[in-house]
Amino acid sequence: MKAQNMDRDWITTARTLSEAVPYMQRYSGAVVVVKFGGNAMGDAEAMASFARDIVLMKQVGMNPVVVHGGGPMINQMLDKLGIKSDFIRGKRVTDQATVEVVEMVLTGLVNKRIVQAIMDEGGRAVGLSGKDDDLMVAAADDPELGFVGKPVEMNVQVLRDLYTAGIIPVIAPVATGMDSLETFNVNGDTAAGAIAGALKADRLLLLTDVSGVKDAEGKVVTQLTPEQVRKMTEDGIIAGGMIPKTETALKAIEDGVRAVVILDGRLPNASLLELFTEHGAGSIIRSTEPRVKSRETAT
Repeated sequence: MKAQNMDRDWITTARTLSEAVPYMQRYSGAVVVVKFGGNAMGDAEAMASFARDIVLMKQVGMNPVVVHGGGPMINQMLDKLGIKSDFIRGKRVTDQATVEVVEMVLTGLVNKRIVQAIMDEGGRAVGLSGKDDDLMVAAADDPELGFVGKPVEMNVQVLRDLYTAGIIPVIAPVATGMDSLETFNVNGDTAAGAIAGALKADRLLLLTDVSGVKDAEGKVVTQLTPEQVRKMTEDGIIAGGMIPKTETALKAIEDGVRAVVILDGRLPNASLLELFTEHGAGSIIRSTEPRVKSRETAT
């Protein structure tokens, strides 16, 4: 019986790999920007699983670009240093002391952990921040928020150079100011959307702690157009923390990203399920309705 079960498992594995081949071919050479954040970042097993997924993407011919957050780690360090952190409309007020901690944690701690995790799984990775090679230049988003920035200029050639050389870029969302003297903390989703737009990425995957965009009954909507997203937002169905993510998705699509997917990063192999299976994972947002059943073979 045990041998039969093992045979069945191997057959299932072989069938899964066979079914994934058309999707691997479809994404060969494609740029996929992946925003990594949420609770998965603090879990060693989840971090390793994420790193394996990214390495596999690279090994089958894709060009993954990782952008990460690090809010929980920033909070821990601020508490340890006794720096009080206030919020306005859900966004952290970032004064000079806070932005220094943000830069230290994101570029010196979180970024290097992700780079090391990818290397541990057999990949090649280099950690950057938006300040490196003026990758991301930002301006103040709201005077009340202090050093919280919004990208106003993107210089992504360094990313193309890296992934063309077989290296996976891992980017911390810290940006330089227009005068090169200021440092800005940029929301991770916003940074990922700006980078994806500048690269004209095939996909932007926003890994979150929720399963996707939900309708009025709480069910995940698997396929959406920008018009549907705007209507659901006007009707109050899309609300709270989902609004910044869908706004990022809409802006990225306007900037030339083919499709954006909001999915649960806590789900094992979430990115692979989205890219390499017909069912996909989470909510895909793109400018046109798919013409065929499969989410990934549609234009």
